[in-house]
Amino acid sequence: MAINNKKNSENIDYKYNLSEYWNFLKKYKVLFGIILLISFLVEAGNVVDKFLFKIIIDKGNEFLAGDLLREGFVMILIYIAVAFLVIKLVKNVFAWMYIHFVNRLSAGLMADLKRKYFNHIVSLSHGFHTTHKTGSLISKLTRSGGAIERMTDVLVFNVAPLVFNLIIVVGSLVYFSAKPAIVVLVTCAVFIFYSVFIQKIQKEYSVRANDAEDREKAGISDIFTNIDSVKYFGKESLIKNNFRKVSEFTKQATIKNWDFFKWQDAGQSLILAVGMFFLVYFPLMDFLEGKVTIGTLVFIYTIYGNIFWPLFSFVHGIRNYYRAMADFNGLFEYGKIENEVKNAPNVKNLKIKEGVIEFNDVNFSYHKRKVIKNFSLKIPKNKKVALVGHSGCGKTTLIKLLYRLYDVDSGEIKIDGKDIRSVKKESLRSEMSIVPQECVLFDDTIYKNVAFSNPSATREEVLKAIKFAQLDKIIKNFPNGLNTIVGERGVKLSGGEKQRVSIARAILANKKILVLDEATSALDSQTEHEIQQDLEKLMQGRTSIIIAHRLSTIMKADKIVVMDKGRIVQQGTHRQLISKPGPYRKLWNLQRGGYIK
Repeated sequence: MAINNKKNSENIDYKYNLSEYWNFLKKYKVLFGIILLISFLVEAGNVVDKFLFKIIIDKGNEFLAGDLLREGFVMILIYIAVAFLVIKLVKNVFAWMYIHFVNRLSAGLMADLKRKYFNHIVSLSHGFHTTHKTGSLISKLTRSGGAIERMTDVLVFNVAPLVFNLIIVVGSLVYFSAKPAIVVLVTCAVFIFYSVFIQKIQKEYSVRANDAEDREKAGISDIFTNIDSVKYFGKESLIKNNFRKVSEFTKQATIKNWDFFKWQDAGQSLILAVGMFFLVYFPLMDFLEGKVTIGTLVFIYTIYGNIFWPLFSFVHGIRNYYRAMADFNGLFEYGKIENEVKNAPNVKNLKIKEGVIEFNDVNFSYHKRKVIKNFSLKIPKNKKVALVGHSGCGKTTLIKLLYRLYDVDSGEIKIDGKDIRSVKKESLRSEMSIVPQECVLFDDTIYKNVAFSNPSATREEVLKAIKFAQLDKIIKNFPNGLNTIVGERGVKLSGGEKQRVSIARAILANKKILVLDEATSALDSQTEHEIQQDLEKLMQGRTSIIIAHRLSTIMKADKIVVMDKGRIVQQGTHRQLISKPGPYRKLWNLQRGGYIK
């Protein structure tokens, strides 16, 4: 485990992550420039305060020595008071503007990053989503949204103030004496070097802590998604014990990461103390020799304090920089992943008019395992073709190939004579309807779940689809009717109710090609019988592909295709297939109208 984490730490692509951040930031470069200008003016105002205090002390000494008349000293104090109030007022206005612009910059960057990577992840191939846990994806997307805000804060609140302070403070000190300026520069250099050194060691442990947190969140998501299984098997204690172990690992990784802060704080305090000693010593010697005034001496001491906060802030920024880079890394790595299924250049949208489907000598392997072998089948317009066979024979894989969730290794799939690789995949998928085995719903109203297949449909069209699926009879018993929230993945509805929502969706989509992927296999006999009647009406006037385990549900199909190990081993009508020896009759006899074992 530690080896993998170390590898992840070393593999943080700082150059790529920074360039990706810059790609987001350059859209706001004018706003960013205004923020930097305001920051410079605010830091300059902090030095002017100290300079006004120097003037007061020096003029006060002259007044006490009798070199300055009382009236003159009073006028100087009045001018300084007015200048001080004006500077404070301007600084407050600039501080308000600073936060105002930074808020808009950070919010814009966060929205841009989340939109870009959300869109990218949604568009990635089916294979990507089957190999990445949802909880981990959510964690990385939301964490990177916070990371881009953190990175922006590093620049505008940590880096810029220190740079501007050094320019102004060192410039001011050089005007009076070179030695204090050198002390400040050396102190800052040693302070930053030590802090960066500690942070560089810590970054590996920061990545480890992130990885542990990701695994913990992914595990939590997995458990809550499958909470029914936990309850049914009475495994609450087992799950709690497993989570205790996972959370303990996260805890230890977090402690190791946080323990670096105590070493950092101790070293930083020592460096600043040594710097302060030399800053007191050299100007004091100059004062004793009459080279500088008491006001200048006070100015040098007080201006050194201007560096303290920006230095600590800069170090905090370094920590946030490494944290942001680690947070970026998980998400930005997804940005390097290309879609396995791509649109060819200059392809056009598909509009299915006839609904003729052809599989021509199709071959497909998944993880080096041959799933579909030399598969050829033509499905004429408005015909119903059923695919049957034992689990794992390739039925569902064919549907995924038809939808271009994967691309064939060889051969071709055509719709209305067009190779599906020669059209936009989004248009291909939007031109077909599917009623899956399990209708997974959004945590929204029944109405919006039905309308999802055709968002531009009128309310009348949605209600018509709902009535067709006999969903209206169920809805009238719900307190909120169409506005009933179905819960995450539709958990508040029964299997039959969800299937009716799925049928209503398919009706509303109103496409020439319809896929029924074991649409009734999880239902009881009564519900299946009712929904089967709905499906028969739904298939009228459409080219339909039916995947079914219950052979009794496909007896009326125009053609039944029996598959085994990715090949067609038999095809014909139900009457033809049961009248001769072969796999289908064997399956029929095993079922006797029931279910394939």
